Amino acid sequence: MDTRSLVMHQAMLADRTRVRAYDDALAWAVRPGDVVVDVGAGLLVLGMMALRHGAAHVYAIEGDPVTAAVAARIADDNGLSGKLTVIQGDARTVDLPRKADVLVAELMGNIGPEEEMPEIVAAVAKRVLVPGGRVVPQRLTTTLTAIEFDDEGWGIWGSDALGYRLDVVQQYAEPAAHLHFFQRPPVRLSAAVPIGDSVLGATEQGVSTAPRTLRITRPGTLHAVMGSFTANLAPGVSLSNFPSYPGCNWGVWIWPVRHTPVAEGDAVRARVVLPEGVRVATDWRLECGISRREPS
Repeated sequence: MDTRSLVMHQAMLADRTRVRAYDDALAWAVRPGDVVVDVGAGLLVLGMMALRHGAAHVYAIEGDPVTAAVAARIADDNGLSGKLTVIQGDARTVDLPRKADVLVAELMGNIGPEEEMPEIVAAVAKRVLVPGGRVVPQRLTTTLTAIEFDDEGWGIWGSDALGYRLDVVQQYAEPAAHLHFFQRPPVRLSAAVPIGDSVLGATEQGVSTAPRTLRITRPGTLHAVMGSFTANLAPGVSLSNFPSYPGCNWGVWIWPVRHTPVAEGDAVRARVVLPEGVRVATDWRLECGISRREPS
């Protein structure tokens, strides 16, 4: 495996909250004797959890041939050759020997559906899941929120930062997404507004490009629009990258804007623009404008 892939898997496995949440969700979803399909199986952690919770067989589908080869070695090392089958290929086209009772996937990017999780899971569920089969996660919601940074991130480029003026940098803002891990929580100037709310296994479109209105509920300085997600894995089990939790391996995406004072009742008009065939959110653009509250 290349170093980037290895570090990515390392970060995900070190995220104990994420691992525990999936374990809890699989304890709910898997029943003794079930057949489970793991979409984007990686290094088999979710598939091995499913076996621990009573699955009779797991079909672990992994698109990357190098990762699939490593996964097959892991299966052999753990004596799972009769219970877990590693399949290298596109999960949307793979034919399984039998239908699955449970589909599990962890394809969440830093904004949730950027790796086409809703589209892929819907296609696979249609092909391989029994009627009434269970899907983990159950739901994936992506939102936009208007934010003001503390003195970090895009908020540092102000007229009084560390005793200096650095605001000229704002002139070089581009409407492309930046991955961000907060050092300190930002101020939320608006409520979170959904741009995608997918029932996984059924919804075939992860993100809407229709305009959204972010109504300002707290006066401040608009620094950016933030994209984040919440995944409901099972009843009472969820994960979110904002507010993040200790050890969270996901960041959020922010679209920076020129620092702009806003008042309660103002509205930020935002529309995500998705280039054709682009999965990674660094190439997602944001069209953004502000309409002011009419004075009373």
